Amino acid sequence: MSVEGSTKAVITALCANMGIAATKFGAYLLTGSSAMLAESIHSVADSSNQALLLVGGKRARRPATKEHPFGYGRERYVYSFIVAIVLFSVGGLFALYEGWHKISHPEPITAWRWVPIVVLLVAVALESFAMYTAVKESNAVRGNANWVQFVRRAKSPELPVILLEDAGALLGLVFALFGVGLTLITGNGLWDGLGTVAIGVLLVIIAIVLAVEMKSLLIGESATDEHVRQIEEALISVEDIDRLIHMKTLHIGPEELLVAAKVAVDAEDDATRVTRAIDEAESRIRAAVPIARMIYIEPDLYRPEADADTVTTTGTTPA
Repeated sequence: MSVEGSTKAVITALCANMGIAATKFGAYLLTGSSAMLAESIHSVADSSNQALLLVGGKRARRPATKEHPFGYGRERYVYSFIVAIVLFSVGGLFALYEGWHKISHPEPITAWRWVPIVVLLVAVALESFAMYTAVKESNAVRGNANWVQFVRRAKSPELPVILLEDAGALLGLVFALFGVGLTLITGNGLWDGLGTVAIGVLLVIIAIVLAVEMKSLLIGESATDEHVRQIEEALISVEDIDRLIHMKTLHIGPEELLVAAKVAVDAEDDATRVTRAIDEAESRIRAAVPIARMIYIEPDLYRPEADADTVTTTGTTPA
């Protein structure tokens, strides 16, 4: 996935949300609408989240050290997980509390009555632009996967996070328009509270989805099926490698893949020939899958009895 594309989507969303947050806060101060306050906090949380994604991306580019020999690529996953926590607590729980308070003590919107509608419509336009940028950058890398598959399978966290946040922001604006609009029409502040609660529930659901996906990446996910196939083909294409006994892959960062494989060689081959075969295999793997940065290949003899329960896989069976 393009780092430049991810960064562009994050910066676009950050700029849009900062402007939207300031506008929403102004509308809240003028009207006292709880939906506007919830949306203001939502935009602040989103802005903070995009700043976190930028920090995570910068820290992940640090070179490997003795203490962290595989580098810092997973910091992007750590910061994306923090994003989920911020969205859940600052966005979702606050909106639920504010909505409950408004439902318990409903108040009509009396001052600057139509300001929230104007502000929300402007916010829809800005969020739509941010969403368009995220969709455009995602389309460049998602291939034939549908949107659910893209969010679930993407190894780079920024675009899925921005997509979910922008989709949540647009739907939240619809809920806010619903609550504020009905409050203005009926004069009953209960609708404002219900719209706020809907925003809170939406943010909590999105935060949980993000947390689950980022947890999987933090624990460590294998390469995609396409990359596994390409690596296997590269290995078995080497003349002096008889077969692939088994293989494990692990993403140590969105653009960094670790490959560990055990291959069968001929018992009559000398060390020079085996070494040459391994070097060639590494070169072919890197040519086929450039993100395969760290490759460990172990030569062995194929023993059908010992290897009967071992499958060529991405890393779920024992070595």
